[in-house]
Amino acid sequence: MNINVSTENNVTTIAIDRIEKKNALNGAMYAAMAAALVAANLDATIRAVLITGRPEIFTAGNEMQDFLAATTHRGGVESFPARSFMHALIDCEKPVIAAVNGAAIGIGTTMLLHCDLVYLAQDAKLVMPFVNLGLVPEFAASLVLPRRIGHVNAAQHLMLGEPISAQDALAMGLANAVLPSPEVLSHARAIAERFNVLPPAAVRATKKLMRAANGNALRETIDIELAMFGERLRGPEAQEAIQAFLQKRKADFSKF
Repeated sequence: MNINVSTENNVTTIAIDRIEKKNALNGAMYAAMAAALVAANLDATIRAVLITGRPEIFTAGNEMQDFLAATTHRGGVESFPARSFMHALIDCEKPVIAAVNGAAIGIGTTMLLHCDLVYLAQDAKLVMPFVNLGLVPEFAASLVLPRRIGHVNAAQHLMLGEPISAQDALAMGLANAVLPSPEVLSHARAIAERFNVLPPAAVRATKKLMRAANGNALRETIDIELAMFGERLRGPEAQEAIQAFLQKRKADFSKF
C-alpha cells in the first residue's frame, strides 16, 4: 500500500513508505491517508495524529505519471485523488503533528500548512515547484501561505518556486523546531503523546477556535485552486514541463 498506519499509546501514525519512488504519492496512497485521518477523528481513544515519511525523504509530491493520466480526465475537482485527503486533514479535529526528514515537495509542503505542530530535520527542505511545472498552488496554499509569512515571502516561494530551508521555515513560523535527523520522529511522537494527559475536548475546542478565522474559505480555496490546477495541467506549459521532467531535460517556456 505504501502508507503504513499504526496506533500506539493513543497516537495514530501515518507513515509514507514508498522509497523506490522517493515517497511520491498516488491516488491509492491519498485514499489511504484520508481513511486513516477519518478513522482517527472518529475514534474517541485517539488523542493525536502523527504524519511522517522516511528518514531519507518526506515525499517527492504527487506521482508524475498520475499528472499525465489526469490530463486526459475531465471529471472536475471532485475527481482529483488528493482532494479527499485535503478535506480529511482540514476536517480533523484531533491535533495533527508532522515529522519531516529530507525533502517535502509540492503537497509534501502544503500539507504542513494544515498540521498543528511541525518538526523538521536539519536537512529538511520545503519546495512548492508548482509554477515550475506550469501549474498553480494547491491545498489552499495561495490563501494560507501569504497569511502566515506575508505576501512578498509567499511570492518568493510560490511564484519563483524557491525552496525553503529548515532554518528559514523555523524563522518564518512554518515549523516549531529543527532537530538532528535521527531525533525528529521520536521528538514529534513525544509531543503527540503529551495530548494523552490533556483534556481532549478542550484541545479540540481550542483547535476549532484557532482555525475558525479561515472557516469555509479553506474549502472554497481548495476547490478554486484544483479547478485552475486541472486547467493548467491540460495546458501547453504544464505539458512541456512534465515531458521535460520525464525526459530529464530543462523545460523550454520561451515559445509561450
